[in-house]
Amino acid sequence: MPKNLLIIYPHWPPSNLAGVHRSRLISNYLPDFDWHVIVLTVKSEYYEEKLDQDILKTVSPKTEVIYTDAKQIGKPRFIGDIGLRAFKFLKKEALYIIENRKIDFIWIPIPSFYTAVLGRILHNKTNTPYGIDYIDPWVRDISNRKNSRAIFSNIIAKILEPYAVKKASLISGVSTPYYQPVLVRNFINKTIAHVGMPYGFDPNDHEIKIENIKYPWSDYTDCKPIVYAGAFLPLSGYFAKLLFNNIYKLKKEGKFDNNIKLFFVGTGSYTHKSITEYAKEAGIDDIVVEIRDRFPFLHILNFLTNAFGVLIIGSTEEHYTASKTYQSILSKNPVFAIMHKKSTAVQVMHECNCAEYVASYLENKKEEIFSKEIEQLFFNFINHNKKNKTNFKALGKYSAKESAKKLDEAIRITL
Repeated sequence: MPKNLLIIYPHWPPSNLAGVHRSRLISNYLPDFDWHVIVLTVKSEYYEEKLDQDILKTVSPKTEVIYTDAKQIGKPRFIGDIGLRAFKFLKKEALYIIENRKIDFIWIPIPSFYTAVLGRILHNKTNTPYGIDYIDPWVRDISNRKNSRAIFSNIIAKILEPYAVKKASLISGVSTPYYQPVLVRNFINKTIAHVGMPYGFDPNDHEIKIENIKYPWSDYTDCKPIVYAGAFLPLSGYFAKLLFNNIYKLKKEGKFDNNIKLFFVGTGSYTHKSITEYAKEAGIDDIVVEIRDRFPFLHILNFLTNAFGVLIIGSTEEHYTASKTYQSILSKNPVFAIMHKKSTAVQVMHECNCAEYVASYLENKKEEIFSKEIEQLFFNFINHNKKNKTNFKALGKYSAKESAKKLDEAIRITL
């Protein structure tokens, strides 16, 4: 009989948040390794974000999903985090499931960070082993974010994380650097199983076509769209500034195709300096279009596939993995990227033979040299001949199936 894995994650399709894909992709492929996956989540009526019904097409029919309630958001909006609003409901339902069915392991991706505490509580009551999966770091460097909300959240993180992870049997994450500080902080005198595995990708997602789709560039004549899809991070600003300044320089020198426009879609409701502001400062706001609203996942895949080129702006942090790298490569379009040289995403692009237009950042690299590298690579990128030399076979080891295999192996060590 397959073993039973209980995944506790408050968002699930039709939610269109990026973190949803972590649980979805793992649950799609764990049955290949003799697991029955039960996802405990929250009813979509309690979600704040716009729903995406098409994304339900990407969920495996083998996944069992159990829904629970949450507290509605009050007015004024005091508590928005769905992990907090649904905490007592998730706890009650999880206990019921564990008491009435044989659950071999509990796996809790974070954020929402507060659901990590459920692992410890459920373990204390039922002795069921659990693991916490770091999609993002919980305790983090907030030196560039001085607002009181970020400071308060980090204080709470430093209190709750040690409690949550103390009795965990497994720590996992989208890459080892995401959770390595957790091991250093909390497991100095104790060994614990851990595994890093990327989001990966499900090739079946790219086979789903959406009818009557409207592209962000549909209203522009003879447009050559370059598409950046996804959140714009605080530590991506330096790269955006250098890129935009060099695009302005190329335009001024007559080396830029005036039909090219840059579309930044689904960048989110962030509070740091915006793409639009960087573009305006560089003098290229006439060719940069930022649409902060999130688009349906399958629409994004179609945007990337039908673009002139794809853009990735990473982070100055070396542990940034850029899960969007896989979708970008699978678009079969040329990809221009700026990322930390030690990022695993850079490694992926080299292995797949599609790193021709990758500008690699290092802290000790002089800005003048780095800027010149960006200028030359971007010029080459916009003059590409679109001959695809990508080694898609090499991408296989970064698939969601491979990540599910790694998680399976790590869990079995603990049982």
